[in-house]
Amino acid sequence: MSDAVRIDKWLWAVRLYKTRALAAEACRAGHVRLNEHPAKPAREIRIGETLSVRREDLTRTVRVTGLIEDRVGAARVPEFLEDLTPPEELARARERAEAIGPRREPGTGRPTKRERRLLDILLGS
Repeated sequence: MSDAVRIDKWLWAVRLYKTRALAAEACRAGHVRLNEHPAKPAREIRIGETLSVRREDLTRTVRVTGLIEDRVGAARVPEFLEDLTPPEELARARERAEAIGPRREPGTGRPTKRERRLLDILLGS
C-alpha cells in the first residue's frame, strides 16, 4: 500500500462523491479544502490530514485515517475516515431537508395517482 493517494480518488472511494469526476470537479471549484488550503484533484493526501468538503448546504469535515484507491461498501467507510463534522452543522442540514417538503415513510412505496393529486392540492401545484 502506498503512503499517499490522489484526493479525487480517495473522495470517491470513501463515498463522499458519487463519481470520481464529481470529486475532481468539486476540487477544481474550490469545494474541497485540505488542511485549510484549496485542494487540486491530483494532490496526494496522507493519513492524518484533515479535509473540509462542501456539498450543497453541508460542509463535512473529515480526518483521513486510512488510504484507499478502490471504492468500498458504506459499512467499511469508517475504517478510512473520522467524521469531525460539528453536530450543529448536521442538524442545520437536516432541518433544511425537512423544510423542503413532506417525505414518505421508508418502505411505503411510490405514491398512488390519487395520493399525487392530493399532494398537488396540498402544495398548491
